[in-house]
Amino acid sequence: MSQPRPRQFDLIAFDWDGTLFDSTAIITRCIQRAVVDVGGQEPTREAASYVIGMALMPALAHAAPDVPKDKYPALGERYRHHYLQHQNDISLFEGVLGMLDELKARHHWLTVATGKSRHGLNEALQAVELRHRFDGSRTADETAGKPNPLMLNELMREFGVEPERTLMIGDTTHDLQMALNAGCASVGVSYGAHEPAAFHALQPRHVAHSVRELHDWLLQHA
Repeated sequence: MSQPRPRQFDLIAFDWDGTLFDSTAIITRCIQRAVVDVGGQEPTREAASYVIGMALMPALAHAAPDVPKDKYPALGERYRHHYLQHQNDISLFEGVLGMLDELKARHHWLTVATGKSRHGLNEALQAVELRHRFDGSRTADETAGKPNPLMLNELMREFGVEPERTLMIGDTTHDLQMALNAGCASVGVSYGAHEPAAFHALQPRHVAHSVRELHDWLLQHA
């Protein structure tokens, strides 16, 4: 009888928006509207989607270089205003729940490492009844934003897992750079915010083009 293959990764950290949650288009539009609301020039779709995954205020500042710093509080407020109007329009990508349940059954620790705020992540987890599927999480407002590796370092320390036993999965170069900075392996997904052509320089183990492909790769390689 063949022996079960040992796990390669004990801890799997997922980015949220654009990786598990199908929110990229809405977030991009909310950034564009917020910038216009405070008198800035509307960023292009590419510029607005590029900053997804970063902490909120650095993301907005990067997307709106012509907005003065004294307008940043208003910029953040307008973004939150637009996002709250649409947060119920956002849903999990098809196949995410099944993927998470199968990984849990294999006894991986599953965590979230996100540029969202703690309040925003908790609301999302409650809205889609996901809280019990994750063992831990870190958000940009309670640690450092991506690509700083602090949130991954804190998750590894919390679960007593070494970098070589940790896998980061995300849809942006910020996610993959964070994994590289933390000494962890990564997998990119091409269906989120960033074009996958930029991923390869950051040495992901794989680039998945759908949740189904990600699911299959994880069952084979994680």
